[in-house]
Amino acid sequence: MNSGTESMVRARGLRKEYGKDESLVRAVDRVDLDVAPGETVAVMGPSGCGKSTLLHLLGGLDRATAGELWLAGRRIDQMSERGMAALRRDAVGFVFQAFHLMDELTATENVELPVLLAGRSPRAARRRAAELLDQVGLADRARHLPAQLSGGQRQRVAIARALANRPQVVLADEPTGNLDSEATLDVLRLFESLHEAGQTLVIVTHDSRIAATADRLISMRDGAFIDETRLTGGTSGQLGALVNLD
Repeated sequence: MNSGTESMVRARGLRKEYGKDESLVRAVDRVDLDVAPGETVAVMGPSGCGKSTLLHLLGGLDRATAGELWLAGRRIDQMSERGMAALRRDAVGFVFQAFHLMDELTATENVELPVLLAGRSPRAARRRAAELLDQVGLADRARHLPAQLSGGQRQRVAIARALANRPQVVLADEPTGNLDSEATLDVLRLFESLHEAGQTLVIVTHDSRIAATADRLISMRDGAFIDETRLTGGTSGQLGALVNLD
């Protein structure tokens, strides 16, 4: 694995437990992880193996029971709630399977929201939202509500929102889980472009198509890492071979 001093994400002995005694569940079990700047890492495994819990720990959405965790050079397992919230806002972009868009806001307004919450001006937020919606191919859907968009379009809006504050790392939890094959390929192409632009990505997925576009694939079972594979070439040239995989 990569040197911790160069890692965008670094975990040592990370553990998350629920319950106690006979009802104890160890959702994440002594995980060590390094993710280098600009690297795309995919984590795969069966349902209930701890993938999503791990992602929530890495992004500061949940607290570890034990272990040490650094994000963008800052140790977060001992950080205050206020510090954690600021770090999530400024350094992390989240993409979820269920999109989590605000139904009453347009695509533009959904993407603007993190920028406004970070204290930037409405004009700067609108400019950033327009830039990102153009980047994800939805400039012509900027004024549409989520209900007026397809699943793939909603996920692209969600990815644009995740990028709004120029995060150092994007954490994606089953980003293609609710999408059909055509929409999945659109999202795959978008993740490919992010990787080529140097964005650090950690993607939890059941989908071998999206896993195949990563630099590294980690297999997880019963809360622990059981295997790691470096994938030749990362995202480059992978998508053509994926078109017929359903």
